[in-house]
Amino acid sequence: MARQLDLFVPGIVYLDVIFTGLRELPEPGTEVWAPGMGSCPGGVANLAVAASRLGLHTGLGTALSSDAYGEFCHQVLSRQEGIDLSASRRLDDWHSPVTVSVAYDRDRSMITHGHPLPTDADGLVNGLPPARSAAVSLAPEGTGWVRRARAAGTLVFADAGWDDTDQWSCEVLGVLADCHAFLPNAVEAMRYTRTDEPRQALEKLSGLVPVVVVTCGGDGALAIDGSTGEVASVPGVPVEALDPTGAGDVFTAGFVTGTLGGWPLADRVAFATLVGALSVQHFGGSLSAPGWGDIADWWTATRAGAAHHHGDSSEAVLARRFGFLDDVIPPGSRNAVHRATATIARLSDVSPGH
Repeated sequence: MARQLDLFVPGIVYLDVIFTGLRELPEPGTEVWAPGMGSCPGGVANLAVAASRLGLHTGLGTALSSDAYGEFCHQVLSRQEGIDLSASRRLDDWHSPVTVSVAYDRDRSMITHGHPLPTDADGLVNGLPPARSAAVSLAPEGTGWVRRARAAGTLVFADAGWDDTDQWSCEVLGVLADCHAFLPNAVEAMRYTRTDEPRQALEKLSGLVPVVVVTCGGDGALAIDGSTGEVASVPGVPVEALDPTGAGDVFTAGFVTGTLGGWPLADRVAFATLVGALSVQHFGGSLSAPGWGDIADWWTATRAGAAHHHGDSSEAVLARRFGFLDDVIPPGSRNAVHRATATIARLSDVSPGH
C-alpha cells in the first residue's frame, strides 16, 4: 500500500441484486414484474464505498471469487470507487455469495446464498495494514485482530448485527474493551443491555467503550463521548425514504469521517445522520451512499429554503444545525456518484469516466 489508510474494513463482500418498485411480493405460483433493478457489491462493501465517497483512503480486507460476480465486484470497488484491495485475496475454488433484495412499501426482503469461506474470519486480516481507523462487527469469533489494531494505534469502530439466536450474550461485548466506538441501533442496544429505552442502553454501554452512538432510525441518534464528556441528541433529517439498505453503514462512514476530522461530537452525529438519510432516498446498498457533491447540493438547497422562511421553519432549524458544513465540504466538490446499474455484464458501466 502506497500510504497509510484512513479506514480498513475487513469482512465478506456479497453481490447484491436489488429489484425495486414492487407494490407487493408475488403470491405462490405467480409472477410480478419489477419496474427497476440494480446490482452492486454489498456486505462490508457498503461501509467501504460510503467512506471512500467521503474522501477517506479506504482499504478492504476480503475474499473475492474469480467468478464473474467476483470480477464485477472487484472492478466496481477498485476502478469505480477507488478502494484499496491490497489486503484482499482472489479465490478460484469458492463462488461469490449472492443476496437478492426485493424493495417494496419502503422496506425490503432478502434471500442470500453462499458457502463458507475456505479461511476463518481472522484470515481476512492477516498482515493488518497501517490504518488510522478500522471497522468490526461484533461476533463471538473472528475478532482477534482488533487487539493488534488497537496496539498499533488504530481507532476501531464496532457495530452489531442481528443475533439470530436471540441470546444477545454480553460475552460478545468483550471486544469493546479494545474499541474506540460502538454504534448499535436502538433495538440492538436495548437487547444487549436488557433495557427498555435507547437512552438507558446508551448509559449502560458507555461504561464499556469510550464513545457510544445509538441510532434511532428516522428519529436520529444519541451519543456519549466519555473521553471528552460530550453528550449529543440529534434529531433525524426528514427525507422521502425509499430503501433503507446500507443506511447504518453509511451512518458509520459519516461518523468515522467526523472523528478523523476532529469534529465535536454533536457535529459528528449530525453529519452521520445526514449522510444516512441521503442514502435512503435511492435504491440499493453501497451505491446509494452520497458523495460530497450530493451533500453540497443538499446544503445549498437547505440554505436557500431557510432564506425564504421564518426563523422557526424546518429549513431554518436545519440550516442552524448544519452550519458547520460550510467549513467541512471540500471546495468545488461535485464528484460523480454512481448508482446501482441494472446489469453486471457491461464493463463500460464500471469504466472510469462513466
